[in-house]
Amino acid sequence: MLQSLIPQSPINSTDPNNSSSSTMKSKRAAGDLTAGDSSSEDPSSKRASYEKPTTETDCRGDDGGEASGLRLLGLLLQCAECVAMDNLNVATDLLPEIAELSSPFGSSPERVGAYFAHALQARVVGSCLVLWSNSLISQLIKRFSKLWIGEDRVHVIDFDIMQGLQWPGLFHILASRPKKIRSMRITGFGSSSELLESTGRRLADFASSLGLPFEFHPLEGKIGNVTDLSQLGVRPREAIVVHWMHHCLYDVTGSDLGTLKLLTLLRPKLITTVEQDLSHGGSFLGRFVEALHYYSALFDALGDGFGVDSVERHMVEQQLFGCEIRNIVAVGGPKRTGEVKVERWGDELRRVGFGPVSLGGSPAAQASLLLGMFPWKGYTLVEENGCLKLGWKDLSLLTASAWRPAD
Repeated sequence: MLQSLIPQSPINSTDPNNSSSSTMKSKRAAGDLTAGDSSSEDPSSKRASYEKPTTETDCRGDDGGEASGLRLLGLLLQCAECVAMDNLNVATDLLPEIAELSSPFGSSPERVGAYFAHALQARVVGSCLVLWSNSLISQLIKRFSKLWIGEDRVHVIDFDIMQGLQWPGLFHILASRPKKIRSMRITGFGSSSELLESTGRRLADFASSLGLPFEFHPLEGKIGNVTDLSQLGVRPREAIVVHWMHHCLYDVTGSDLGTLKLLTLLRPKLITTVEQDLSHGGSFLGRFVEALHYYSALFDALGDGFGVDSVERHMVEQQLFGCEIRNIVAVGGPKRTGEVKVERWGDELRRVGFGPVSLGGSPAAQASLLLGMFPWKGYTLVEENGCLKLGWKDLSLLTASAWRPAD
């Protein structure tokens, strides 16, 4: 059903020129639909017995096909440039037109265009990850900025910085302090050097507008694979703050044992984390049932804010939640390094010398006030054992916590 609602996903749809053919419909109804909904499958996994649809380029002739191919190439390059510059709104607007010109069942340019359009769509949707945690992160930062109120050199190490939208709030706080800060630095980890560069430029521009001295240190890779503290560019007399968000889309830390060892050596002044309330271990059946409840709540929450025909809703469901579901059910979580992964980070942080810092009181009240500004009324925010839990109705989705050295 979702195929008919989302025109901008060429890689998951059949040739639009055949959609009006009653003969083709009857064939699908008689046979192909027995395979179930394949809207999230890769074209390479589709049945080879499909008839090759008559494509638009066949009807237009060689000249029309060449013009269409050049137009498609231009749009793909334009969309890629927007993604590289982190202009995601424009990139999203280009995807439907790209979909109209591409098809995994068409000519060679149309086929390759469909795959690149699918990849660009996945890249754009990946930015949605940060939206789930920004409100919690902002409250964490505001709450604990007083821990380094006497510090004039702050160094943030973000294990998965993405677009960096979680840090402008801290910039405002530091820029408005009576005692001017001498150095504000962020070391950001990520999987793409281009995305890290665009994030660094945006943060630098924002810091400059506030008159805040700022440096950005991009590191392509994972924190758990860092073997030497010098790679992080740590300087004397800096107040170090570590942040990371755990999720199931991909493996953020790499080696969990390496990450714990590095945290022990760093001894940051503060660690803030946001974790999905979803386990990756245990039996397959237990993992499956828990994930089914969890993502049923997420889909319900998304449906409350977006209509059935929403393109944005389908993109998030297919490219974000769909990937996470496959990772959890198929391999027990995001792609793994092969070693045993940490299931409960709080227990491990306690073991290596960190203690929890309560988020009750003012942080919880401020976060609740912020949540109340959104139009969706099914979300809940509760304080439990010093942590903040964001939920949908009666199911917890995300948990935010803070930690500092116990000594």
